[in-house]
Amino acid sequence: MLYSSFTSESVCAGHPDKICDQISDGILDVALSQDKYARVAVESLVTKNFVCMAGEVTVKGNMQYKKIAREVIKKLGYTDKKLGFTYQSPIITKIHTQSSEIAQGVDAQGAGDQGMMFGYACTETPSYMPLPIMLSHELAQRMDEVREKKILPYLRPDGKTQVSVGYDKGLPKSIEQVVLAVPHREDISLTQVKEELYIHVVIPVLKRYGYEVNMSDLIVNGTGVWHIGGPASDTGVTGRKIIVDAYGGMARVGGGAFSGKDPTKVDRSGAYAARYLAKNIVAAGLASRCEVRLAYFIGAKKPVMQEAETFGTAKKSEKVIKDFMNKILDTSVKGILEGLQLRKPIYFKTASYGHFGRDIFPWEKIM
Repeated sequence: MLYSSFTSESVCAGHPDKICDQISDGILDVALSQDKYARVAVESLVTKNFVCMAGEVTVKGNMQYKKIAREVIKKLGYTDKKLGFTYQSPIITKIHTQSSEIAQGVDAQGAGDQGMMFGYACTETPSYMPLPIMLSHELAQRMDEVREKKILPYLRPDGKTQVSVGYDKGLPKSIEQVVLAVPHREDISLTQVKEELYIHVVIPVLKRYGYEVNMSDLIVNGTGVWHIGGPASDTGVTGRKIIVDAYGGMARVGGGAFSGKDPTKVDRSGAYAARYLAKNIVAAGLASRCEVRLAYFIGAKKPVMQEAETFGTAKKSEKVIKDFMNKILDTSVKGILEGLQLRKPIYFKTASYGHFGRDIFPWEKIM
């Protein structure tokens, strides 16, 4: 696949959908910290002055769901009633234990759901991720940082980023456009916001990758006005940012979201395994681009599909690549959980700025 340009987007941690992802993964981490065999499948919804959590949790421990949600929301900066949503907003919980019919398959070390999963890696960045999504993530993270550290204290929670990268013969060559959207105090002009975001966010992030963009190619708050963001303006739900969470559209994604699910749910753990395999194939010099495909049915102990696509970039034979995959990771459900050490409370940090491309996660390790 050769592109003349490619665009990806990301969102800040205070985006309504990401609030929900972090609440759901906050619940997962608390459950796993008490019981490494906890079963969790929780969805969250936020809207103006309201939070709802629903799903299934089976855990040996004490779960204070409302407290977890309030701590997440407060951490994200929703403390001002002017925003129409705060950590004190009303919360409803509808959470029960996992279905016994699902549990019997998981108890036998089988997959907690069916589905297909994709992992991807390329040589565009040091993290073996596509450049458009990595720039989008880092711009979103930096926007949050300048607000939290009060470098730009007039910014408010929520925000989105978008980057268009120009390509030549399959390789990134330039940044064509950067789009930022972020709510801010009413007494600060959009001109000031744009100038200071360019200085404190855009320039340093692009510089890390050896790129630059003119301020004329930066768009900030496309409608010209954004003062109130968050759930008061846009309802959020767990799992609605699967392209943001994965590869920014550069590669295929599976049928299931990640956040709020314990690792026996293979739409999460299988996607992590596929990324681990793809990244290590590229890092080992076996190909410069790779997509790994896995699939399971509910209760399956092993994948019913395990394939690698290198898009004509393979440096070794298909057999060598398959043998390499089999050597570095057992893709049975048990093998993934143990090989990547997934029964730990490590998931909250995945729920913002992408699940891939950061070495803090075990599926990002290189052999």
